[in-house]
Amino acid sequence: MTEDLTGRLLNLSSPYVERLGLRLLSATPDEVTAALTVDPDAHFHPWNAVHGGVYCAIVETLATLGAQLSAIPAGKLASGIENHTSFLRQVRGGELWARAVPVSRGRQLHLWDVRITDEQDRVVATGRVRLALLDPPASA
Repeated sequence: MTEDLTGRLLNLSSPYVERLGLRLLSATPDEVTAALTVDPDAHFHPWNAVHGGVYCAIVETLATLGAQLSAIPAGKLASGIENHTSFLRQVRGGELWARAVPVSRGRQLHLWDVRITDEQDRVVATGRVRLALLDPPASA
């Protein structure tokens, strides 16, 4: 893994991640971190708290990025095959912080854990993502 690959992945254009407002802070094969400023106009469900899909997206994004840092140098691409996200506390504003770490990194499957906390360092959501390391699509 090179710093060049990390830089490219951290700066990779993703309209979904950009629209979500997720700021990727750091990425290594052992940890990926990000932050999100809660925006009621973009992140709330009708009952005035962060929508669970926001947490799922954060979990999936960080786990996939972490797995890619091992997959790409091996000539593979990581693809999420299972995302289990648990919602523990409602959030109505402020900043969210997320940290992903690998549980297992095999040649064909990765498993990553993600923890999302609020400004008071309270856990608001956790997630676990299983990813398959696949051969990249053939070039056209």
